[in-house]
Amino acid sequence: MKTKLTIQTDRPQTGKINMAVDRQILDMVETGTSGPILRFYQWSEPTISLGYFQKESDIAQLPALLQELPWVKRMTGGGAILHDRELTYSLTVPLHSNQPVNDLYRLVHDIFIQLLREKGIEAQYRGFSDKGNSQRGPFFCFARHHELDIVTPEGKLLGSAQRRSKNAALQHGSLILEKTWPQQPGTATGADFDINWFMQKAGEKIEAALGYT
Repeated sequence: MKTKLTIQTDRPQTGKINMAVDRQILDMVETGTSGPILRFYQWSEPTISLGYFQKESDIAQLPALLQELPWVKRMTGGGAILHDRELTYSLTVPLHSNQPVNDLYRLVHDIFIQLLREKGIEAQYRGFSDKGNSQRGPFFCFARHHELDIVTPEGKLLGSAQRRSKNAALQHGSLILEKTWPQQPGTATGADFDINWFMQKAGEKIEAALGYT
């Protein structure tokens, strides 16, 4: 019998704490001291997270106001994200050998698209990629294009990234609730989006899809 999925909802924290908790969870699942964990969290202050392959020196190229924001390095690749009014998820699961990398993206994104549509948001997959990858492309992640991005007619709404160790995989992504900075490409759900409903339903559906019920 598979271990039950733990669903964890954290209060808003700084970027350094949020990334440290994701790292700790990956280490716990990797060593077998924890079963799979789905974590939802938010950010206590506007923060820039740099992708794994990006350099701190890149921040010096940003407008002065952004250079003053706190920043943190992610475990995952891709472009930088300006975190503010958003709901972030991280899903960490034991890794099975030869598991296709896109399986977990599709599993989570399929559920998110379904729930967003239930709230009247025209969410769908982008369906095509640009030539960017983890190490090149526009500075901000939401300006990059991947076929499994969740988009609306107004732009990118959610993207995800992964970090894989020998025995576990962590996948996290940002669902923008409200755009508060001009440097946030893409679109948002709207400030009145019911995140408590979304977290509850997403947790139930992800648990069932993974077979942990």
